[in-house]
Amino acid sequence: MKVIDTANAPAAIGPYSQAISANGFIFTSGQIPVDPATGNIDAVGIQAQTEQTIKNLAAVLEAAGSGLADVVKTTCYLKDMGDFALFNNIYSRYFALRPARSCVESPDLPKGALVEIEAVALIGRQDA
Repeated sequence: MKVIDTANAPAAIGPYSQAISANGFIFTSGQIPVDPATGNIDAVGIQAQTEQTIKNLAAVLEAAGSGLADVVKTTCYLKDMGDFALFNNIYSRYFALRPARSCVESPDLPKGALVEIEAVALIGRQDA
């Protein structure tokens, strides 16, 4: 196992790693829309927060030698399922290969975020 850590995504705010690589896979911790440059959630609204969250997820995957195209499964947490359609609109732009996914409502996400996404991805570029 290898710990993945990058300054291009928010630092962990607890006793965990941004991701772990093991047996050809990357397992990310949940990413929220914290701007890594400021340490704050500057994005307003579900669409902007989803964009920042996916950028953070992509940075962690990239640091591990992977990428969004290598994601096989995501778990998504929304503060309000009423935002599901707006969330999907942004999400679908980044995950064209449509990995497996679970999406649940979680009213108390870290730092008051509207969205959190974690992923499991293959290490290295895969030709599907």
